[in-house]
Amino acid sequence: MNPQTGAGLLITFEGVDGSGKSTQAALFAGRLEQEGVPLLALRDPGANAISERIRALLLDRALAEMSPWSELLLYEAARAQMTGQQIIPALAEGRMVVCDRYYDSTTAYQGYGRQLDLELVQQANRIGSCSLVPDVTFLIDVEMEVVRRRLSARASAADRMEAAGLDFQDRVRQGYLQLAAAAPERVYLIPGNRPIEQIQSHIWHLFINRFQRHLNRPGEENA
Repeated sequence: MNPQTGAGLLITFEGVDGSGKSTQAALFAGRLEQEGVPLLALRDPGANAISERIRALLLDRALAEMSPWSELLLYEAARAQMTGQQIIPALAEGRMVVCDRYYDSTTAYQGYGRQLDLELVQQANRIGSCSLVPDVTFLIDVEMEVVRRRLSARASAADRMEAAGLDFQDRVRQGYLQLAAAAPERVYLIPGNRPIEQIQSHIWHLFINRFQRHLNRPGEENA
């Protein structure tokens, strides 16, 4: 629980492109809805008019000349807007916020993938996140051969980040693994090469074991 924002939880899903993390985030949010839990589901970058416009710039393959530093700051600008406009108010209301990516993506993609100075990336992350820290992060990890097959099978054209190449994606994956090793109390490493339902069951089990009390609706705790 973020003490400065109330009783809500910030739950994030991370992984390289093609890992399946968006599918897992959507399934998890759906499960919370079935449980009657007040929630807000978002994607980073995006989720409001300003952040969605920034997202379109970031993913536009026609903007190949975008510098890594410009990329970093655009991600942080979109995140700051979403955090201030949507996440902080939702947490203050006691809602659970399920976010498809958050600042760990920036550390992995811009810090490790683009090889920017990690200390500066982390400073930028603190600004973009308004100093919020996810209560729990589920990192869906898959091997690069699986990523290659999944991205190749997509019907839509690769966006600017997906088109950066497998060497870039591998650096991103290695960055994620280092993040998980450095923060095991927050980041749960989830093997992503299993059936979707099995992965979701694993995530739900981990979540329930740690946060069961947050699923109790008013009047249930002493029932």
